[in-house]
Amino acid sequence: MWVCRTLWEVRTPALLRRRLLPASGCRRPAAASYSASAEPSRVRALVYGQHGHPTKVVELKNLELAAVGGSDVHVKMLAAPINPSDINMIQGNYGLLPKLPAVGGNEGVGQVVAVGSNVTEVKPGDWVIPATAGLGTWRTEAVFSEEVLLGIPSDIPLHSAATLGVNPCTAYRMLVDFEQLQPGDSVIQNASNSGVGQAVIQIAAALGLRTINVVRDRPDIQKLTDRLKTLGAEHVITEEELRKHEMKNFFKDMPQPRLALNCVGGKSSTELLRHLAPGGTMVTYGGMAKQPVIASVSQLIFKDLKLRGFWLSQWKKDHSPDQFKELILTLCDLIHRGQLTAPACSEVPLEDYQSALETSMQPFLSSKQILTI
Repeated sequence: MWVCRTLWEVRTPALLRRRLLPASGCRRPAAASYSASAEPSRVRALVYGQHGHPTKVVELKNLELAAVGGSDVHVKMLAAPINPSDINMIQGNYGLLPKLPAVGGNEGVGQVVAVGSNVTEVKPGDWVIPATAGLGTWRTEAVFSEEVLLGIPSDIPLHSAATLGVNPCTAYRMLVDFEQLQPGDSVIQNASNSGVGQAVIQIAAALGLRTINVVRDRPDIQKLTDRLKTLGAEHVITEEELRKHEMKNFFKDMPQPRLALNCVGGKSSTELLRHLAPGGTMVTYGGMAKQPVIASVSQLIFKDLKLRGFWLSQWKKDHSPDQFKELILTLCDLIHRGQLTAPACSEVPLEDYQSALETSMQPFLSSKQILTI
């Protein structure tokens, strides 16, 4: 499936007021056939055979590369991030668990090496990302069915391509699917320095929305505040500041948010609800605190607040492949315009996976671990 700009007119929210995607020539690559050699190739991959602590159950192993069939694509992986969902999947605490043994990683970008005779949407040299979760991207190369891949422009930064398919998609859908927001409206979120949080800040700014970004207090809070504001954050406040009585004065010069995005749960989510405008919606997409979301009866009755959930994998099941392609193309255009950048990333060689896994699970993580392959 190749994202082709003239195949459709992008349907963006009314608040954009203009098309994000200018027309350009449609690239329809010709197929190239591939003949597998008699000797099977071997690849390196991060494999886990049981659920548990990632640094204890993940191993670097040699796997045989499958022969390329008529509808298959041989992909050399270029870079793959370590996301919280990858860690949860290895631990066995996720809504989608692949059959074991499994290769880790749900996101990343690769370059097409060769294609089967029936492949029509990508060609050697193209960049591709997973169209579905659970493919196992922490490996040097792989053979995938064409239908589980999505071609993307190869002129975007490598880190942006590697982190394109999960966090920015989640951020965009939450901003446009739950409330009909207009330029000047505000959004409040916790975990604002996460990958999704940083994408929310940038996409909201592109849509003309104002953001209130809640983070945990830390020794380098000013450094974090400055970094988020360079992305477009209007306000950055700590969890402790959010609980103070003085927050009532905050909304004298700022409209109460109609949309709250919750990745934490527990007390943090309760505070988000407390500051939502009547009739507003809180969307939960994560639970970092591992505590339940608690809403008071009065908030539900007298403020008519709505509690929703979002999971990108479910969104993909409920929408067509063309709609996912449209979403990816919208995000790629934002990248081309300089309105969406990748989160801060640290490149780690595949063989140093143990340190990358350990670092990715540390609190106050300021840089996403990217496995380079």
